[in-house]
Amino acid sequence: MGKKQNKPSISRRRFLTNSVKASIGTTIALNLPTIVPASVFGQHAPSNRINVASIGCGRISVSHDMTEIARYAGARIMAVCDVDKSRADAGVQAVRNNYIKASAINGGLTGDWEIKTYYDYKELLLNKDIDAVHISLPDHQHAIVGVHAVRAGKDVYLQKPASLTIEEGRILSNEVKKTGRILQMGSQQKSINPWPQFKKVCELVRNGRIGQLKTIEVGLPGDPGGGNPIQMPVPANLNYDAWLGATPAVYYTEDRVHSQAAAGGVTSRPGWLRCEQFGAGMITGWGAHHIDTAHWAMGMEYSGPVEVWGHANFPTDDPHYKGLWNVHGIFRTEALYANGVHMIVSNELPNGVKFIGTEGWLWATRGAYRVTDSDPVADKDGIKPIDASNPRILQSVIGPNEIQLYESSEQHANWLDCIKTRKQPVAPVEVGHRSCSACLLHQIAMKLKRKIYWDPDKEMFKNNDKEATALLSRPRRKQYDF
Repeated sequence: MGKKQNKPSISRRRFLTNSVKASIGTTIALNLPTIVPASVFGQHAPSNRINVASIGCGRISVSHDMTEIARYAGARIMAVCDVDKSRADAGVQAVRNNYIKASAINGGLTGDWEIKTYYDYKELLLNKDIDAVHISLPDHQHAIVGVHAVRAGKDVYLQKPASLTIEEGRILSNEVKKTGRILQMGSQQKSINPWPQFKKVCELVRNGRIGQLKTIEVGLPGDPGGGNPIQMPVPANLNYDAWLGATPAVYYTEDRVHSQAAAGGVTSRPGWLRCEQFGAGMITGWGAHHIDTAHWAMGMEYSGPVEVWGHANFPTDDPHYKGLWNVHGIFRTEALYANGVHMIVSNELPNGVKFIGTEGWLWATRGAYRVTDSDPVADKDGIKPIDASNPRILQSVIGPNEIQLYESSEQHANWLDCIKTRKQPVAPVEVGHRSCSACLLHQIAMKLKRKIYWDPDKEMFKNNDKEATALLSRPRRKQYDF
């Protein structure tokens, strides 16, 4: 589609697999990421590296995904894509800047190669030279673009949450399994860099250091109402219809999408995060991280709650509300799991996860954070990143015959390593789907304002609950569908 493709003389994926086996043997441990330095293959052998493309050039992509991938000589970002031309063009420079900053540790990669620019991800996926993509898009695009990517033969790093709806998450997980591609969820709390406390706490809980687990408290922020609802002209640099994707067509206003003033720097929190059409709000925004951690500690990564109930304040509950944003604000939801564990999720709790057992409690969060109306922000006087009812619990050593959780040094490194080994990553798609599903069940309970009963094995509501079942999916425009 206007882009000339160069056909490689040998399958890069096959070449990588064979080269890794020949160069470092076949005993690479799954739990020890071994991103191969450029010196193993020769620094000037780009065909030996994993060619990665960035789909989405927003704030998380530029500040996090691009930066982390640039640290590893075993991969290079060779293409970027965004439906906002300003962001896509800025993404090219962001890639180069990240490689220049990382040049001291990445074997001399300085970004001095052609970085292709796309404004349609489907054109990018046709490029056979691209081995893998990282997808950092609004939530409503995650599952659909992820499915298209694995069908195109690409391995995927997908920002959380896994999907907009539970139905879409199931489609995504099934397609990844069918295609045999490697998909890593951006659930960074699974990796010990930069937050080793989550794995440590989960292992301590799994090995009974606080006795029988009874209660899990998850603290998340809420989102305020607001946003300018006045219709605006669509910027010339933005393909707004493609940005809407499969969601129903609605008029453009900047607070529904992202700031145009920040397109180059991409530092502001975009308005779509607060619009239910494109996500569920903080229950999936941060909940996908913390509930994933809770499932890890329970050993229920492939399951979910059986009952969920609670309440939430929505801006639209006020009949006089004239703002644009409509995701939940302050809330408290609860869930019961088949193992008897009771989970409480609320904005009134400190941001993090607390595990309460019959013999004590354990706590983990990312660090010193305080919760504002819109986001957790750094606070030097904030709460401890790891804590326990008794300091001796934290000093406990997990023995060789006890439960040892998957150890990943860093989320992107683990992904790249698994692309080479074809082993499952620390946060595979089914686990991400189950974490997201649990969050969405909490949102459904918020919306219905009553208890719902869930069968996590069948992924169906019990008692023929048609009202709840209707919320498992949403209408999708066919031209952007799976």
